[in-house]
Amino acid sequence: MKFMVKKTSNGEFRFNLVASNGQVVATSESYKQKASALNTIASIQKSAGDAKVEDETVN
Repeated sequence: MKFMVKKTSNGEFRFNLVASNGQVVATSESYKQKASALNTIASIQKSAGDAKVEDETVN
């Protein structure tokens, strides 16, 4: 998995989380500052390992 930071057509920044097979598995919101996108990536890298799964399909 890797994060790919891109500049949008309106000059903002967003990132994709890309699987090893090249498939995009998540796309961020747009950020006005590149640093904001990079800070979000760092936050995800730091805390995503402890993320729990909530299954809302079960009644």
